[in-house]
Amino acid sequence: MSSPNYDELMQPVIEFLGCQTPQAWLNEALNNLELLMQDHANCEKKAAGTAMNLMFRYSFFTDLQVKLAQLVREEMLHYEQVLELMKKRGQEWKAVSAGRYAGELRKQIRTYEPEALIDVLIIGAFVEARSCERFHALAPHVDDELGRYYRYLLKSESRHFEDYLALALEVAQTAKMKNPEEDIQQRIVQIREVEKNLILSVDKVFRFHSGVPEAQAA
Repeated sequence: MSSPNYDELMQPVIEFLGCQTPQAWLNEALNNLELLMQDHANCEKKAAGTAMNLMFRYSFFTDLQVKLAQLVREEMLHYEQVLELMKKRGQEWKAVSAGRYAGELRKQIRTYEPEALIDVLIIGAFVEARSCERFHALAPHVDDELGRYYRYLLKSESRHFEDYLALALEVAQTAKMKNPEEDIQQRIVQIREVEKNLILSVDKVFRFHSGVPEAQAA
């Protein structure tokens, strides 16, 4: 069996995002792998929690239920896997505060439905795409065990962002919005710019989704 073409797998992800991870963030990540892994575990748990919350809040969207349930299972599996890697490496669990990334993206969510749900799903797509892009950027530079795991994650993570976008379109069509494709595309463009600025601007706190580390920018 031939090995996956990771660059080809990543192409839609790169095209969707507004920028690639700066080298300064990558340098900081390689010097802080324990913190990176801890925050990665937190991200997987939060992703599962977000999907679960959406299942309860929007239980009337049947297709949404099935796809989100699948996502919850997958994210929790990844959470367990990262915890197992940490344990294997003798790394103890430590509480890590959240960075600015998710909170700043959530500020873009509109306050009325179904637009609020559509925005949540689009933001979910950007979070998944950025995670995937960072795994791809990190994989060649970390140790073999971690590199293999990050490459393993690429396949599912690269699919997740497309799943979120498909759900956003489905919600818009179910709600009989006037121009669902146009609305979603406009929101993608707007949120892409916000996400890009978070990645490329100086960030005081280093996390898995943080921007340019303050120490590297000095």
